[in-house]
Amino acid sequence: MRFAGVGLVMLAAICWGISGGIGDILMNKGWDPIVISFYRGAVAFIFFIAWFLFRYKQNWIFSTRFYIWSLLAGIGVAGNFTFYFLSIEASSIAVAATLMYTAPVFVLLISFLFRIERSTLFKWGCIAGVIMGIILLTGAYNPDSVSVSFLGAAMGLGAGLSYALFIFGFKNASAIGKPQTILTIAFFSFCVILFLIADFEETVSVVTSSDIGWFVLLGIVGAGISFIFYVIGIRRTTPTNASMVAMVEPVTASLFGVLLLGDHLTLIQVLGMVIILLTITVLSVKQAD
Repeated sequence: MRFAGVGLVMLAAICWGISGGIGDILMNKGWDPIVISFYRGAVAFIFFIAWFLFRYKQNWIFSTRFYIWSLLAGIGVAGNFTFYFLSIEASSIAVAATLMYTAPVFVLLISFLFRIERSTLFKWGCIAGVIMGIILLTGAYNPDSVSVSFLGAAMGLGAGLSYALFIFGFKNASAIGKPQTILTIAFFSFCVILFLIADFEETVSVVTSSDIGWFVLLGIVGAGISFIFYVIGIRRTTPTNASMVAMVEPVTASLFGVLLLGDHLTLIQVLGMVIILLTITVLSVKQAD
């Protein structure tokens, strides 16, 4: 059962990694990152509402706190998808995916701020390690030859911060209701938010464009089946295993970018990626114990 859980989490992470590549392909075709993000979530919403309606009576819940946390999760995932694609547009898939995985550090800092967790030397050491990795990855150690634009780095970290908001919202909502209900509410709010800020004409034009297949594939792989795989998988394995296996996402995204889309990384950037991912893995494993 545990191996089945690890396998599902790994499948979800691979799907998320591939979604960055599909998004990059669509951006190279001239589509706006916000429109791409909207369709990634909108197609996924169809999956979640079907999952919710499968056992409607058991999934329905009356709780104001539950809806608030679920809506916050939706705001988090809207920011995560949007900032992630904006970061890819301004830098590369590898950089965007790695910076997005700084989310546990943001969770830690927010926990310190609200006194949910106790500050320790180990935790601050992990934060320092991630900062060092970011400096190497972005080339900030040499202002004269920065390898990643400020916008690309800022959007990547914004994706990480938004991911942290999703984690907080989903975790607190999960203590009250079921994941299929949370995801349905979260992605409904996601669709409303992005529909309001996306270019209306471009959003509508997707339906009749020759690229509609890419958008549908992005929604299915990038959120629809992947979130379902992850939610089912995490129930069947330990948080420690799930934290380590989830790191397959930035690795998959990086390989997709380098092998298929022609992205290039320097040795120092690769070192920065390794430092960030190893530090986040160690932190996640310790937090899960």
